[in-house]
Amino acid sequence: MSAWTNAAFGLFVALVLGAPLAHAQEPFYKGKRLTILVNHAVAGSADVEARVFAKYINRHIPGQPAVVIQNIEAAGGLVGTKHIGEVAPRDGTMIGYLNGAAWRYVNNPEHHRVDFKSYEFIAHQTGTSVYYVRTDVPPGMRKATDIINAKGLIAGGLGPENAKDLRIRLTLDLLGVPYKYVTGYRSSPPARLALQRGEINFYSELSPGYRAVVHPGMIAAGEALPLYYDPVYSNGVLGRSTYMDGLPIATFTELYQELNGKQPSGELWDAYATVLTVIGAMQVVIVLPPQAPKAAAEALQTAVAALAHDQDYAEEARKTFGFLPEWHTGPDTNRRMREALAVRPETKAFITDYIKKPNR
Repeated sequence: MSAWTNAAFGLFVALVLGAPLAHAQEPFYKGKRLTILVNHAVAGSADVEARVFAKYINRHIPGQPAVVIQNIEAAGGLVGTKHIGEVAPRDGTMIGYLNGAAWRYVNNPEHHRVDFKSYEFIAHQTGTSVYYVRTDVPPGMRKATDIINAKGLIAGGLGPENAKDLRIRLTLDLLGVPYKYVTGYRSSPPARLALQRGEINFYSELSPGYRAVVHPGMIAAGEALPLYYDPVYSNGVLGRSTYMDGLPIATFTELYQELNGKQPSGELWDAYATVLTVIGAMQVVIVLPPQAPKAAAEALQTAVAALAHDQDYAEEARKTFGFLPEWHTGPDTNRRMREALAVRPETKAFITDYIKKPNR
């Protein structure tokens, strides 16, 4: 063969042999669409936060897939959570942006046909809830300590087993405030509307929803009053959440201390602290279905880690819901999350009994 023919043949061989390698090195998400499933309703706290997340995450995912949001609500987020394990494709094209899922699993693992621990955990986010009351609750709510004298209090919730409901009930019972408990609202927006209509007069909201909707709305109008928020609780140590920076609201334990001159204790406190430990550390989890491709998990963890340094995301997050979410991710995320999904048997038994007696 001539020199030219040899060169051409060599180029042909290189291209043929190099094609598979080039193809193998293409980003996993190139040319794909990624669906982010939110397990709560449109316009709820989880949805507000998820949509800001979705707006910026694709710029950090190698291959930059198209990103869309899908909401599957009901049963306090359980339906959407189960969809990820039971229905979602296991090819990496759908992730769950799940709020409250960790506690639902801890409390009722039997409700999951697919074990929640078998999901692929990509990242998790701490969180806190703000508790507020209508100002027209007798004899009139003007400051947080007035809650101890409240008459005719009606607390709303999403479901007896929901972590939101448990924290509402446990904090009121710890304070010794009589109340009526009305639950079954599909999500926070309907419950919020019920509070505005006077059907209920006490509720709690995750900090994004509180900052984005409640604070500039009912609080600013004088229709409602913030009372307290959940403290950070880890390894027996109490702290204040950075998500509440700039808001003059006490933690529940600070309010309890002011009213009682001591810190809370006993079985009710142990139950509340347990819920805080699980839901506070894993308020939001990002997951792939079980057995999802490793390449998908690695790409998403890389993207979430990079998102923490995205100034556009930070600016819009602070503008939309008042704080920058703190995401925790890394190669040991699965191990840490699975270890955290454990509760002492005696505390679990107390909570199970407590759920069955909502009006004690």
